Amino acid sequence: MLAAQFMALLDVFIVNVAAPTIGTELHASGADLQLVIAGYAITYSVLLITGARLGDRLGHGRVHLAGLALFTAASLACGLAQGSTELIVFRLVQGAGSAVMIPQVLSLIQRTFTGEARAKALGVYAAVIATGAAAGQVLGGILVSADLFGTGWRPVFLVNVPVGVVLLAIGRRVLPRDDAEVRERARGLDLPGLVLLGAAVSLFTVPLVLGQEEDWPLWSWLSLAAAAVLFGLFCAYESRLARRGGAPLIAPRVLRRPGMGLAVFRIIAVMAVNGGFLFALTLHVQGGLGYSALRAGLTFAPTAVVFGVVGLTWRSWPVSWQRRLAPAGFVLTALSVAVVGLVLKGGDEGGALLYVAYACMGVGLALGFSPTLTGALARVRPEDAADASGLLATVTQLGQLIGVAAFGTLFLNRLESRGALSAYTSAEALLACTYALAATAAVGAVSGLVLRRR
Repeated sequence: MLAAQFMALLDVFIVNVAAPTIGTELHASGADLQLVIAGYAITYSVLLITGARLGDRLGHGRVHLAGLALFTAASLACGLAQGSTELIVFRLVQGAGSAVMIPQVLSLIQRTFTGEARAKALGVYAAVIATGAAAGQVLGGILVSADLFGTGWRPVFLVNVPVGVVLLAIGRRVLPRDDAEVRERARGLDLPGLVLLGAAVSLFTVPLVLGQEEDWPLWSWLSLAAAAVLFGLFCAYESRLARRGGAPLIAPRVLRRPGMGLAVFRIIAVMAVNGGFLFALTLHVQGGLGYSALRAGLTFAPTAVVFGVVGLTWRSWPVSWQRRLAPAGFVLTALSVAVVGLVLKGGDEGGALLYVAYACMGVGLALGFSPTLTGALARVRPEDAADASGLLATVTQLGQLIGVAAFGTLFLNRLESRGALSAYTSAEALLACTYALAATAAVGAVSGLVLRRR
């Protein structure tokens, strides 16, 4: 299941480095490329909560396999697409498959493991989530540069097909068969809540992924305002439904769990820093420094590898450190991202210190994310697993989208204000962006003191 999760997360970012090649071969416009990249994220974000509830109602193993099958078929269709319109449609379907498949991973961890075993499983789960973004950039660069059998960009999608087929075969044999028991205790789908939340997330997500390229037109701001209104209506409806004894989309007791509010805030913050950093640095090394797709992808390898190692090992560190790991991770992230900006400030490629900063960035992000997620979920009751998994998977994805939109806008606006593109002007824009990223990480470190006291 974690292999399937990793594969789905790769697809959020793996297409980024392939976009120029896709545009050339399919004669795609800028808007088409936007939708190829963003379409996956839109349907993925919008349908995550729905996917979690479907698993609770129909059986997590069964729904996971259905989502995996849809994702695999859509990946094959993407790899064989002959035009940009076809590719956009299949990317939307691919995102829907991920949204059905991904929430079941966390739900099955919650229902299958207890105690220390659950905490260890959640640690691996967190490591997989956060390394997927950087690994997607690395693998995308490798596949595009390899140009396997003259297929250009198509392997970034087709690589999912054999992996998906193998995982489907294994999943049918090893996933727990508790579907009948789950259906007996499952709650209703809460269709009004699903419609309200889906509309709100859609109105929030679409301007985030398309607004920058369109220069933030009026419709993008109206969409964000409408999303805020619908979120308010959703909260009011869910509260009223819970008071009447109904089955709200997200159980209020999940939101009231100790530390859940702080966890949501920190996950959004760390994912925003992660997404914004990857986006801005990709633009700088490919646009400003002229790196190839392969070299640009390998730039993120130190961060991805260290993130994975720390995510898998932090629970074995001294117990007295555990409560301080998340704030320390945010502080280290703030320092590391600032060092990256300063080292690259002059428009050159940096030296050994740059790779130390990349590795420290991986440590900081892992400590900010993994203990936060594990701590929030370790105390969630098994019957609330679907609600918690849908909620935290959604805020994880929204955090990355917010980071790309906010810090991507800052980087591009600073770049435009500096005039013609060059290594120096790109480095100046990156420096401003890294300062903002460092400030956001610092807020994440301080937030624990403020919210815990409140």
